[in-house]
Amino acid sequence: MAESPGIASVMVTGATGFVGRYVVRELLARGLKPVCVVRSPGRLFGQHRDVDPERLTAITGSLSHHSALQQAADLSQATIHLVGIILERRLRGQTFQRVHVGGTRNVLTAVQRAGIRRYVHMSALGTRPDADSAYQRTKWAAEELVRGSNLDWTIFRPSLIHGPDGEFMRLMRRFVCGWVPPVMPYFGTGQAKVAPVSVKDVATCIVEALSRPQAVGKIVPMGGARAYTWVELYNACRALIPGARHWKPLASLPVPVAKAAALLSAPPMAIAELLIPSLGLLRFDRGQVSMAQEDSVCDPSVAKRLFGIHLRVFEEELAAYADQIS
Repeated sequence: MAESPGIASVMVTGATGFVGRYVVRELLARGLKPVCVVRSPGRLFGQHRDVDPERLTAITGSLSHHSALQQAADLSQATIHLVGIILERRLRGQTFQRVHVGGTRNVLTAVQRAGIRRYVHMSALGTRPDADSAYQRTKWAAEELVRGSNLDWTIFRPSLIHGPDGEFMRLMRRFVCGWVPPVMPYFGTGQAKVAPVSVKDVATCIVEALSRPQAVGKIVPMGGARAYTWVELYNACRALIPGARHWKPLASLPVPVAKAAALLSAPPMAIAELLIPSLGLLRFDRGQVSMAQEDSVCDPSVAKRLFGIHLRVFEEELAAYADQIS
C-alpha cells in the first residue's frame, strides 16, 4: 500500500460511525494516526480494543464545537470528513442543513485555519441541487462548499454501503428474520436499481486517496460490481441471511401511501425511538421514498482506474458475513 507523503496524522469526523470504523482501521493499517472528533471517546477506544491507545487521538466534541474541530485540525496534516445523516432527528438537533451544510462549513473553517491542504469528503450518489430529497440537496450544498474552497479535495459519492454492522443490513436482517413487520416492505415498484458497495472498498479508496495526487479535484462515484433492483436485493438477502422466514412476502408500499405514512408516523416514532432506540431502524421519511424511485448506480471504472481496486460482489460478501449481522 502506498504511503501518504508528508501525512502522519489524519483528522477524521464520524470516526465511530459505520464507515468511520473501517476508515480508522484502514488508517491504522497504513501506519497513520487518526485524530478523531467524537462525542464519546470511550466508544472509539471500545471499537478498537486491540489497538494501542497511543495510536489513536480522541478529541471530545461534534461538528458544532469549533474548538474541538480546531484542535483536531491543528494536530493533523489531512482531513477525512465522513459525518452525514440519512434521517433528520430534530429532537436531538440533527437536521440535514445543520449536519451536512453547517457541519461541513465548520470543518472547512478549521482545516483552512490549520493550513491543511488535503481533504477527503463523503457525499452520496444522486446528489444535486434540484433533488426532491432534502438529504440530496444538502449533500450538494456541502459539496459546493468543498469545491469552492482552496483545498486539494476529493469527493466520494457512494451508492448504498453495506457491511455486517451497517444500518441497511441490520434492517434487512429484521425484515428477513423478524416477526415485525409481517411483510418485507419496499417503496413503489421496487424496480429502481442500486449498486451496493462494500464498506471495505469505500474505506480503502477513501484512505488511498490521501496518497494519490491524481485523485485531487475528482468526484468519485462508487458502486459495487453488480446492480440490483430493490426486489432482487431483498430476495438476495432473504436467500443468504441465516434464520430467514422464507414465507414472508415482499410487499409494495405505493409511493403516495409511503409518503403519507412517513409524514403521519414521524412525531410518534421520534418519541418512541427515544425510549426504544432499535425502533430507529424502522423510521423513514418522504425523501427516502423519493430516493428509492431513482437508480443509484454508477460507472465503476473511475474508482478502478484511480485506485486499482477490484470491487467486491455483494452476494459473495453477504454470504461471508451474514451470520455476523448485529
